[in-house]
Amino acid sequence: MNSVDRRLHAIRPDLADTRLSEAASGARLVEGERREVAAPLLSLHREPRFDAGLDTQALMGEYVRVFDVQEGWAWLQLESDGYVGYAAQDDLIAIGRAATHRVSVPSTFMFPAPDIKSQPTVTLTMNARVAVAGQNERFAHLANGRFVVASHLAPLSESAPDFVAVAEAYRHVPYLWGGKSVFGLDCSGLVQLSLQASGIVCPRDTDMQEASLGHRLPKDDLGSLRRGDLVFWDGHVGIMSDERMLLHANGHFMQVTLEPLRSAVERIARRHGQITSIKRLE
Repeated sequence: MNSVDRRLHAIRPDLADTRLSEAASGARLVEGERREVAAPLLSLHREPRFDAGLDTQALMGEYVRVFDVQEGWAWLQLESDGYVGYAAQDDLIAIGRAATHRVSVPSTFMFPAPDIKSQPTVTLTMNARVAVAGQNERFAHLANGRFVVASHLAPLSESAPDFVAVAEAYRHVPYLWGGKSVFGLDCSGLVQLSLQASGIVCPRDTDMQEASLGHRLPKDDLGSLRRGDLVFWDGHVGIMSDERMLLHANGHFMQVTLEPLRSAVERIARRHGQITSIKRLE
């Protein structure tokens, strides 16, 4: 292995994924155990502390591989995008019934009964995965005994037809470094969750997305952009909603905003530099 990326490779001085034996250099090798995310949002931290940096989040129903558990913290890797970090052990369970559906709206509730007046117990966010055991005209009955409004779910085989429309539903959502839900998200989190909702595999961070998504367009030709093009800066990314407007989660406004691309380019250039690339997915 030529290089090790701590974000994507489960390797520490004392412990490593057995698949990384060539780079382990004396570390104990472990295969890890698969677990399922039981919490609505599972935060992955850089270190086993709640005040450590938040790198990303996983959603209910996702699968992870746990390599180590100490003092309530699991060191794990997400199966969806390969991200490695520390998460609360109590938010993981043995893998249960296979998911059949995903949440297809920004957020919804799991009710204890098929009644919208019953007290909601859990808020689920887009792309959370659930197992549906039965359904009537109004509610889906989940394998865990809870109920979700059926129209808020989509079979795993169905994808959103327009990832930009998905992203547009998050306008005004607050900015949160490492977040990827309606409760808060960052620029690459917005891109990832909207592409995943559309059935498109997408890595987590901006540098990974810039390297792997789509094909490059001339970065000095802002007049030929169209809906769905991705605009990258060093450490930032936005989505073109049309040929002129950029949708992006950003720390300047501390929310997801829609603004003229040229205004964003001018502002970002003063602090972070020029556009590094423009990518088109088709």
